[in-house]
Amino acid sequence: MRSRRSLGRLAAVVVTGAIVLAGCTDSGSEEGRTPGESEASEASDGGSHGGMEHPMDGGPAPEGMASAEDPEFPVGTEVTLTADHMEGMEGATATISGAFDTTTYSVSFTPTDGGEPVTDHKWVVHEELENPGEAPLAEGTEVVITADHMTGMEGAEATIDSATEETVYMVDYEADGMMMTNHKWVVESEIEPAR
Repeated sequence: MRSRRSLGRLAAVVVTGAIVLAGCTDSGSEEGRTPGESEASEASDGGSHGGMEHPMDGGPAPEGMASAEDPEFPVGTEVTLTADHMEGMEGATATISGAFDTTTYSVSFTPTDGGEPVTDHKWVVHEELENPGEAPLAEGTEVVITADHMTGMEGAEATIDSATEETVYMVDYEADGMMMTNHKWVVESEIEPAR
């Protein structure tokens, strides 16, 4: 009798999980994605990030990052994004989930999973590079990325395209019906006060 109840509970959990997963994949996302995979979003900047998958939750900031002492947009502030790193980002309302003082880089790299080369990826912070040395790194410097913002990024060899010392932010925002939390990264010039 006890095993029948356990079996019944297991079946209920499996059915509920299937319904939840079906709901998650029915919002215009790619078919065939397995549970736990990240949401794919294509960039609107000519496709330099096209087809790359970004996690819906970016997780915490890397260890050792210094929180900004007096950021223009403190944690919890509602803002409007002007960046177009991904589809649905430009013009989106977002909430600041982290503000940091560091050097932030645009990089070009070939994903470790054999994907198409990514050019001018915005952004990777100094703390997401393997043994980077002193900041800022010069344009053309070759580095190894330790960040996993998208599939094939972690461990990829990259080239620094540009650097900025602007305050850099993590943000929570909704794009194409999916909530992105702790999205990394948006620099201060890509943010406006909420409209």
